[in-house]
Amino acid sequence: MLDELDRELERRGHRFVRYADDCNIYVRSRRAGERVMASVAGFLARRLKLRLNPAKSAVAVPPQRKFLGFSFTSGMPRRRIAPQALARFKSRVRELTRRTRGAGLAQIVEELSRYLVGWRGYFGFCETPSVLRGLDQWVRRRLRAIAWKQWKRGRTRFAELRRRGVGKALAAQSAGSPHGPWRLSNSPALTIALPNAFLGSLGLARAASPRFGTNSGARSERATASANGVDDRARGRPPRFGQSRQPARRVRLARITRRRDAAVAG
Repeated sequence: MLDELDRELERRGHRFVRYADDCNIYVRSRRAGERVMASVAGFLARRLKLRLNPAKSAVAVPPQRKFLGFSFTSGMPRRRIAPQALARFKSRVRELTRRTRGAGLAQIVEELSRYLVGWRGYFGFCETPSVLRGLDQWVRRRLRAIAWKQWKRGRTRFAELRRRGVGKALAAQSAGSPHGPWRLSNSPALTIALPNAFLGSLGLARAASPRFGTNSGARSERATASANGVDDRARGRPPRFGQSRQPARRVRLARITRRRDAAVAG
C-alpha cells in the first residue's frame, strides 16, 4: 500500500528510507523538513486515506530520531544504537540478572548468553564499538554482584576470595566491607577473583562483535582495579620494581633525590 508513497518521494527527489510503516525523510533544514512533512501528510490523507501519528512523527536532526533501533552520531555521522534500544537492552539484562532469582551463576550466564547472541546479531551492525564494550563491562559487573550476593556471609566470601587468588589482606578487607554487592562488584578483589576469562569459561557471550577486539574492556577493568589500589601484594605475589606503599608524592621525591645524587656523583 505504501509503495505509492515510495514512488511519490522518488518522483520528488527526496532521500528517504522506509520499512513497513516506519519512514524517515532527510532534508537540508528544519524549514524544509516542516514543509515536506506537511506535504507528505496531505498526500497520505488525500491519496491513501491515512493519517500520520503525531506522537511518533516529528521534524528533528538525525541524532534525535531513530529508525529500527538505530540512530546517528553528531558530527561525522556513524550508525549508533538508539537510546531507547539501549534502555530496553538494560531492562532485559536486569531482569535476567536479578540477584533474587535463586538461580546459580552458570544458569544465569546460559540464559543471558542466548539473549546476548541474538541481540548482537542485530545491533552488532552499529559503528560505535565502544558502546558495545561498555555494555559488556556492565554485564560482567552485574554477574560479579550476583556471585558476591550468593556467597552471603563474610567467612564464605573470605574463603572464596582466598581460593581464587586474592591476597589475605585484601580478601579480609573486602569480606568485611559494609558496602553492598553492586559497589563491591567493581572492587579490586572481585576483579581478581572473577576475571573476564572465568566468566568466559562459563559461556558468557559478548555484546561486542569479535571483529572489534576484546582487549579494551579487559584493560579498562584492570585499570579500574589498579586505580582502586590493586598491586602484586594484593594477589599474594612479591612486589615488582616500582611498587611501593609510600604515597605517590614521597615516591616522586625519592626519585628526584636519587637523580640529583647521581648527577652530583657524576
